[in-house]
Amino acid sequence: MDIATNEAETVVGEIFALFGERGAERYGERVTQLDHALQCAELARREGAPATLIAAALLHDYGHLIESRGQMAERDGLDGEHEAIGALALSSWFGPEVTQPIALHVAAKRWLCAREPSYFEALSAASKLSLELQGGPFGPEDADRFLTRPYAAEAIRLRRWDDFGKKLETDEILTLGNFVNVLTGALILPRQAGEGDRKAVEGAAPLPTYGRIPPASQGEISE
Repeated sequence: MDIATNEAETVVGEIFALFGERGAERYGERVTQLDHALQCAELARREGAPATLIAAALLHDYGHLIESRGQMAERDGLDGEHEAIGALALSSWFGPEVTQPIALHVAAKRWLCAREPSYFEALSAASKLSLELQGGPFGPEDADRFLTRPYAAEAIRLRRWDDFGKKLETDEILTLGNFVNVLTGALILPRQAGEGDRKAVEGAAPLPTYGRIPPASQGEISE
């Protein structure tokens, strides 16, 4: 086994371990975190999305699994900013093609609510609660600015899979093993990624300003 293969297996194993620890949790939705992730990834694959976007679909709520942030909205009435937490945690392993749709998928929900009135009505109760905590629908200026962001279109696609990937029963049994090749193919291991790659992710993501998270760069859309 070469070094790159060993590193990839270690990274994927770490990601899967967190799903193993907290994937059975729910966050106000009927489905578990793991089932939701798998359904979203499968929807992306069925639509012919590139591997990086399938990986983003699988990992878009990875931040929910960190410190049980998926419970914060319903339990504490707080926004866990899981999109920023997840994108930052994953940025050591994946490039912006994966992390930016994740970082922007909450903003995509706010954009969709602003531009498609019927979209808000179709949201689940948990999504409506989190939307309120996340700042509500964008105003006209922020909605226009969102579309200028790199990976905004990918984030909107991801957000639609996010909404549909909440079924209690599916046509087939899905496991994380179905997506091992997707994740390993999307990895940019630290020894392969340049410093500019990591800075591009950190600079572009709408990161909050608490704990270990660095300040957002100027001109970011307020989350």
